[in-house]
Amino acid sequence: MSIRTGKIYRIAGPLVVATDIPNPMIYEVVYVGEEGLIGEIIAIRGEKIYIQVYEETTGLTVGEKVEATGKPLSAELGPGLVGSIYDGLQRPEKEIAKLFNDIFIRRGAKVASLDRNKKWHFVREKSISVGDKVYPGDFIGYVIETPLVKHYIMIPPNVKGELKWIADEGDYTVEDTIATVSSGQQEYDVKLYHIWPIRVPRPYTEKLPPTEPLITGIRVIDHVFPIAKGGKAAVPGGFGTGKTVLLQALTKWSHADIAIYVGCGERGNEMSDALTSFLKLMDVRRGRPMMERSVFIANTSNMPVAARETSVFLGVTIAEYFRDMGYDVIMVADSTSRWAEAMREISGRMEEMPGEEGFPAYLASRLSEFYERAGKVKTLGRPERFGSVTVFGAVSPPGGDFSEPVVRNTVRYVQSFYALDYGLATRRHFPAINWLTSYSMYVDFVKEYWDKVTDGKWSKYRAELLRILQRESELSDIVRLVGPEALPEEDKFILEVARIIREGFLQQDSFDPVDAYSPPEKGVIIMEAIMEFYRRASESLSKGLSVAKIKGFKSRSMLYRMRFYPLDELKKLVAQFLETLNQELGSAVGS
Repeated sequence: MSIRTGKIYRIAGPLVVATDIPNPMIYEVVYVGEEGLIGEIIAIRGEKIYIQVYEETTGLTVGEKVEATGKPLSAELGPGLVGSIYDGLQRPEKEIAKLFNDIFIRRGAKVASLDRNKKWHFVREKSISVGDKVYPGDFIGYVIETPLVKHYIMIPPNVKGELKWIADEGDYTVEDTIATVSSGQQEYDVKLYHIWPIRVPRPYTEKLPPTEPLITGIRVIDHVFPIAKGGKAAVPGGFGTGKTVLLQALTKWSHADIAIYVGCGERGNEMSDALTSFLKLMDVRRGRPMMERSVFIANTSNMPVAARETSVFLGVTIAEYFRDMGYDVIMVADSTSRWAEAMREISGRMEEMPGEEGFPAYLASRLSEFYERAGKVKTLGRPERFGSVTVFGAVSPPGGDFSEPVVRNTVRYVQSFYALDYGLATRRHFPAINWLTSYSMYVDFVKEYWDKVTDGKWSKYRAELLRILQRESELSDIVRLVGPEALPEEDKFILEVARIIREGFLQQDSFDPVDAYSPPEKGVIIMEAIMEFYRRASESLSKGLSVAKIKGFKSRSMLYRMRFYPLDELKKLVAQFLETLNQELGSAVGS
């Protein structure tokens, strides 16, 4: 479609009203003003076209031109994504900094998302040849993007037909044609990259139930409130409860093939900290730099608010692209509340009827459009493969009020809820996930997997652990009234074991080189040691052993230290712990 031109009628911050654009379309990309600021048509009311501008509109004047491109806002998907840092419009920030020699992104800057000059070594798929029928999603070759990512080149989702020509193995830029597909009278040139609208979910063959947990390296999630591959989770919490540190830890340590971190309206120093740490960190499972499997989308709080929406949908589009290659992808959005606030601002400037607390009436549907793109799927194309997109969305309710609209609407679309508690944060218990208000609906889905790798111990220990914590909560009210000394010995012991669980298992130091990442085997070993202590000491308690005596056990203090030991050393410590426990119980009961 050719470019059509109109003019600015009114300017209201990030919202620009235009007129005289022939045949405008919803979600069509437009260039506003002499600098060509990027925007999207979000409403058409009679002759007035409402445009959400994704750049600073200061200096625009009524009467300046508006160019409609006839294209939706789209992402460039191909080699070069991994290790990149983009803004919400997929403009590469490192390249912009070099090009303009400035720490800020210039208004109207238009830089290709993927490097057009870099050459990639293309290896063609041996199983296909000229004359074969090819379908959407079929592999035709690959390039090695990083040592951790084999980037498969696929037939785009909207292309099928007869393979007329395919390039030999060699070095090509993303703009070079590597295959030609004929469909009837039309021919399509396949390149190393293709373009896909960010608001349109990428197609797949079948959506599958989640059956395998996504290991995150965080014990309270992996062993108490597990998330499945392809799952959806919300992480709500007030200021200072550790949302950003938790989300960064999830991105760093999760057993995903690709990690996508979206800084949506968060402070620039937090995004800078995440980038700095990722550049230094190594993938603990594969011994390679973490950036070799990561994509960053930075749309910080000092950037135009309207672009927060595009950053979220851009992130999930890139996640779906790697999912279609058969990879397990984790996407973290920090935070969706900032996106919702941007929606509220645009809606107010459009003079729409507000919903609860001023948010637009379509808040829930926009959130659903995002979260419903998570999932485990059987992808299009050959060979047969399965991929997943797991989404974590942070929510920042004012004052930590979980009854506010963004939290309540998010809960409708997620199956895991990790409630960050201000009380735990003030006691320096991190991650501050409240075990009484958090939940996971994936427990039954991943139960078979965990019980298989732990010989049935996981379900039993998890249920016992939660029962002890629940009982501690019930007893805490009594303790506040009459003091702990008024409790019977059995209840005193419950309080002591609950403390061991909290401080020796649930608590985790994201800045400790050993405790930051907890392998699943390590979590199971610590759980088993705590439960063995609980079982053996409970038996001795019935024989007259006092809780005061138990508190003096060396074996008890060993439980607190286990989380700071690497896995190989932990196994030796557990053997010492069991030997010490036997000796202490034997001598205590005997005396």
